[in-house]
Amino acid sequence: MHEQTLPDAGSPPVVRATPQQLVERAAALARPGTRRLLGITGAPGAGKSTLCAALLDALGDRAALAAMDGFHYANAELARLGRADRKGAPDTFDVDGYVALLDRLRTPPAVPVYAPVFDRALEEPIGSAVPVWPDTPLVLTEGNYLLLDEHGWSAVRTRLDEVWYLDLAPAVRERRLLRRRRSYGHEPEAAEAWVRSVDGRNARTVETSRPRADLVVHLDVPETTGDDLPG
Repeated sequence: MHEQTLPDAGSPPVVRATPQQLVERAAALARPGTRRLLGITGAPGAGKSTLCAALLDALGDRAALAAMDGFHYANAELARLGRADRKGAPDTFDVDGYVALLDRLRTPPAVPVYAPVFDRALEEPIGSAVPVWPDTPLVLTEGNYLLLDEHGWSAVRTRLDEVWYLDLAPAVRERRLLRRRRSYGHEPEAAEAWVRSVDGRNARTVETSRPRADLVVHLDVPETTGDDLPG
């Protein structure tokens, strides 16, 4: 893992790392008898879901995932609020519900805590889908707004032990997002319009939170593989 020295002393360290190197860093947090929460954030398409999948695969029962996207408002509620045309913006999530789950996960009870997931095919959240067992030492959580201050998101950062920000060139992120939307049946013009307007606006919001990360990561994966992966 190669670390760069930044001119601004207040900025987080920046590293270029392979998923395996990040597994080693995450494994250091997954100590039996403890409970740590590790956040993975970054703009849409940066590779958050991909990295979390790699960490879960490597760490096995030492880790679990409770993702932010499980707290999307349902489509019917977004329509009622008049926000359906910008789904994924900071004010289209149940932030208080997400923070309450993180609080439960920080001090695990003697029974599993169930987290929701977001089904991309349905475009809807599904509740109580992922059990997090009491003896799981590391809980991963990923999403765009873990470091944001507005709309109540500032409460999230205080619940997390460490947050990594995945940084990726906008052009690569846009290609990933277009492929992802097309894979779920969106027409090319509609997919491009959404990525450029909604995802693009959200990405600019996420980028303002980058300085609050503990670590900024340029994920080192083969272009032919990483370019096809979501997150």
